[in-house]
Amino acid sequence: MTESLNGTDWSKGSGYVDGQFHPIAEAKIPITDWGYRRSDVTYDVVGVYYGAFFRLDDHIRRFRASMDKLRLKPRESDEDIARILTALVRKSGLREAYVAMDCLRGKPGPGVPYHPAFGRAYLACFAIPWVWLFTQEQQARGVHAMIASTPRIPAESVDPTVKNFHWGDLTKASFEAFDAGFETAVLLDRDGYLTEGPGYNVFVVIDGVVVSPLRGVLEGVTRQSVFDLCAELGVSHQVRPISRGELTQADAVFFSTTAGGIMPVSRLGARILGNDRPGPLSTRLRETFWAKRRQGWLATPIDYDAAD
Repeated sequence: MTESLNGTDWSKGSGYVDGQFHPIAEAKIPITDWGYRRSDVTYDVVGVYYGAFFRLDDHIRRFRASMDKLRLKPRESDEDIARILTALVRKSGLREAYVAMDCLRGKPGPGVPYHPAFGRAYLACFAIPWVWLFTQEQQARGVHAMIASTPRIPAESVDPTVKNFHWGDLTKASFEAFDAGFETAVLLDRDGYLTEGPGYNVFVVIDGVVVSPLRGVLEGVTRQSVFDLCAELGVSHQVRPISRGELTQADAVFFSTTAGGIMPVSRLGARILGNDRPGPLSTRLRETFWAKRRQGWLATPIDYDAAD
């Protein structure tokens, strides 16, 4: 149900902040907290499609690992987080939802050292209508991407396996692409090896083998789904460093993310891939991904009529 007994409208989305549920427009965090002022926060996003979460346990497991690496310890257990996310989707009534879980560090209180060790961690989560990173039309004809001149933040500075808000390099690369007439950009590290793009993992296809970068990337849940599909379909796959030369000469390129699944690329800079259309292997993986999702693959169905 999208309306509570007091007439509150949850249809635009729902939020949970530090123990309290709110309609999405009323969900707020303190602007003095370090989660906002210092990007001292980690997050994860799980998708709901066909009325079910996809790989919910995997997302919560990665979220907990990120929190542990940043020494963020909210009061909620993993089971609590699953219940909160389910309640958020239930309140909104959304069958297709983008569901985020954030853990922020608050500002240390009076009388304690001004140090992150003394800032309390808390959760801020929300469910809003499904977000496509690229439109259905862009995915059908292939995304137009470029290689950014902006290098990815070094992993020694910001651990890319911890999902984080340090998007300065990704945002700069996105504007590079926008100014050059492309829809997005992929970033290399300072040694010239492929990393990832703004909000997605990157794959190349070389001689029929699907290859994903070894370092400088988020260990994406949808990325793991690509590996699982490759194993099921008998497609060879590797995780190893990918040079700029291999990227520019690849037979095909595609992306993966929660907010879109598997997304083929048809242009990479000046190079047109696959006759300006998604390649056959990228298309097969994308179609298989969504067919299995419709069939309930790794799904956690949501009982929309249950009480919160």
